[in-house]
Amino acid sequence: MSGDLRGANSLQRLTTISAPTSPSAEAYRTVSVNLRYGGTEPRPKTILFTSAGPDDGTSQAAANVAVAAAQGNAQVVLIDGDLRRPTLHELFGVANNQGLTTLRTGSPTEIVVHETEIEGLKLVTSGPPAPNPSEVLSSPTVTQLIERLRADADLVLVDASPVMSSADTSMLAATLDAVILVVDGRRTRRQDARRAKEQLERVNARILGVLLHNARTDGEG
Repeated sequence: MSGDLRGANSLQRLTTISAPTSPSAEAYRTVSVNLRYGGTEPRPKTILFTSAGPDDGTSQAAANVAVAAAQGNAQVVLIDGDLRRPTLHELFGVANNQGLTTLRTGSPTEIVVHETEIEGLKLVTSGPPAPNPSEVLSSPTVTQLIERLRADADLVLVDASPVMSSADTSMLAATLDAVILVVDGRRTRRQDARRAKEQLERVNARILGVLLHNARTDGEG
C-alpha cells in the first residue's frame, strides 16, 4: 500500500525531507552511513531505537535515519514496534488496521509491509492496540517476520517504546543486533539517560551509541 497525499505532507516533519541540505539532515546521513559501513564487527543489520522516556523524539530519529539510508540507495525496512504509542503510520500516511498486532490472527506479511513515498523504504505498521504488547513482540510470528525482512533488506530499524517504561523494549534490545539510545538535548535528564543505558546493559544489548537531537547550538561549535 503506497503513501497518500496526507503521508507526503506529514513527511515534511522529517528534517531529511523538509531540509535535506541542513546540518541536521547531514548528521542523519552520517549516522546511516556509519550503520552500513562503520568499523564495528559484526556489522549490525537489525537495530532498535529507544529512549529513556516518552516524547524524546525516538520515532522522528528512527524515521530520519531510515529516510537517509534509503536516499543513500539502501533497502530499508522501518518497523513501528511502539505498540503503546504508535506514530509512524501517521507520519507516512498509511492505514494501521493491519500490523504487528494482527500477524497472529493470520494477517499475511504483504498486508503489514507498506511501500512509502521514499524509494527503497518500506514500513511495517504496529496494528490496532493490543492488550499485551510484550506478548505480541515476543511471538514467533513477529520474530519470523523480522528474520524474513532481514534477509532482503540492508537495514531493519525498529522504533520502540521508552526502555524504562516497557519490558518489551528490553526484550527486543536483547534479541536484535544492536541498539541506538535517542536523547533529546533539551528534554532528557542526564540521570534518566544513564538509567536507560544501564537497563540496556543488564540485558546484554549491544549499544552502538547515543543519537543526540534537539541540542542547543548556542555559541561556537
